[in-house]
Amino acid sequence: MKMRLFILPMLALSLAFVAPTSAKALEAAGSPAASGTQDRGGWDQPPQEFRDAQRQGFHDGIEGARKDFDNHRPPSVENREEYRHPHVSRDLRDDYREGFRAGYERAMSHMNSVHY
Repeated sequence: MKMRLFILPMLALSLAFVAPTSAKALEAAGSPAASGTQDRGGWDQPPQEFRDAQRQGFHDGIEGARKDFDNHRPPSVENREEYRHPHVSRDLRDDYREGFRAGYERAMSHMNSVHY
């Protein structure tokens, strides 16, 4: 009985110190400034000014980076088949590659900061 009188106040006191810190950390992690998204919707969303081919390339670049990261391959857009030989018309290749590179680099940066 005496032990219970000691343990409960100590538990309450320890939670009082941990809870505000955890709440602040969660709030900061969810803020746009902390994640670098600032009204873009998320780290994996292409910039609003991107055209359609750039957006497609951006999403494909993120997927390519995920595959490379998961398979422990060195990060290089030039090693991705979809970057070297995009499945878009010839006049859209530069836009696609620009978006692919942006998506690939952003995904690698994000995954390296989250996993290491």
